[in-house]
Amino acid sequence: MRIIITGIRLLLIAVSCVFFSTAALVSLLFQRNGGIYFWAGSTWSKFVLWVSGVKVRAEGLETLDRAGNFIIVSNHASVYDIPTLMTLFPRMRIMFKKELSYIPIWGWALKYGHHILVDRKKGTEAMKSLDRAARAIGEGGQVLLFAEGTRTRNGELQPFKRGAFSLAAKSGAPILPAAINGSFSILPKGSFDIRPAKITAVFGELLQTSNVKTREEEIQLMNAVRAVIEKNYHSA
Repeated sequence: MRIIITGIRLLLIAVSCVFFSTAALVSLLFQRNGGIYFWAGSTWSKFVLWVSGVKVRAEGLETLDRAGNFIIVSNHASVYDIPTLMTLFPRMRIMFKKELSYIPIWGWALKYGHHILVDRKKGTEAMKSLDRAARAIGEGGQVLLFAEGTRTRNGELQPFKRGAFSLAAKSGAPILPAAINGSFSILPKGSFDIRPAKITAVFGELLQTSNVKTREEEIQLMNAVRAVIEKNYHSA
């Protein structure tokens, strides 16, 4: 029975992905501000969480202006981290690896839409992606970066990479540290077995970055953000 339910969930997620990705792509033909585009993404995210039996609770957003300009830096334990954050920040932009753009329809919606492609195999292209992200923040909204670069395999925090903090130095935008708890058990890396659960997203206070200029200051900022996430994160 569990296998059947999981199969139905995966089918509904796949069908809804095609539907909302198509809607997002079509909207790009006649709407520049991304209203429908971001609506499609956030609505799909809510649907994925609902179908999967996942409930989300947020802590630390009571006084935050969710329409503000900042960089969300989060741990990465599951593919459910992105739908979680997209339901909380509907106009959030994602920095995604180039390989995802090859996926039909969904990947095309990422590539040609308002999200930011990163070619991690080419250093110059990776730096250009940071410039694009800095411009995107200036246009309004938020940019999401996973500090670990990839999903954890054991539920523990991995070493942080400097990309998010280089972006902070370029843009001068504040960083919002986010600790996503409970997502690892839903769909661990390499698994297709969806297990309903509760996700708690714990946010720290905005950390200002306007004075971050040097590599050493970026590393100090990275350590400060990691300390906040470690404090609020409960490993699997």
